[in-house]
Amino acid sequence: MSAIKGARERARIEVTAAIKYEARRQLAEEGAAKLSLRAVARELGMVSSALYRYFPSRDELLTALIVDAYDAVGAAAERADREVTETPAPPADPEAPAPAHGTGLARWTAVGCAVRTWALAHPHEYALIYGSPVPGYTAPQTTVAPASRVGLRLIAVVEEAHRTEGLALPPLAEELRPEAERLAAAFAPGLPPAAAAPLVAAWSQLFGLLSFELFGQFNRVVEDCEVFFRHAVTELGRSVGLMGTR
Repeated sequence: MSAIKGARERARIEVTAAIKYEARRQLAEEGAAKLSLRAVARELGMVSSALYRYFPSRDELLTALIVDAYDAVGAAAERADREVTETPAPPADPEAPAPAHGTGLARWTAVGCAVRTWALAHPHEYALIYGSPVPGYTAPQTTVAPASRVGLRLIAVVEEAHRTEGLALPPLAEELRPEAERLAAAFAPGLPPAAAAPLVAAWSQLFGLLSFELFGQFNRVVEDCEVFFRHAVTELGRSVGLMGTR
């Protein structure tokens, strides 16, 4: 009996993966607003009623795709951070500047560049989660945790740098203090308010840079987008108080 149950579960996993694959293909061709369960079922050779057993509505399928995309970019960010912190540092040159290996700024830059690499490889999934809202769709609470992964990784980088290296922060403007204190308490209790406000600004600017590049706003403006992005994301790291060289 358990063998039959296991076979059914494997079949369900395979069919679910096929549905998502076809839905992503249609996203790339038609956009999220035109995603249709009937069209997905037709391309897979399924009757609509069979597909509804996997995803009862278009919104549930969209939610699954959104969660997968957020988890994928979040995993890329976390993996990049681990690679910076876990790879042995090269031997120190006594006459060279202090190495950036493992510093908060190096980790921040690695995370930002990993997000860009993922976005360039998955532009339609990036557009689904960071582009225009899908008409008629409201994201459920289940998307919140996956959507937070990149932001939480950036916060963790800055919090650890605050504990170990210190942060170089300008004085906090008095008119911003109430909002900065609220942001720190809500999202980054391990950071001073003077770091929380620029951190939120830097997080939003990171995705602004990516959106400009992916959606063509840099056409005929920026030629070497990789160099431009790496420099810009490093400067965003400095804006939240991270120190060191790239």
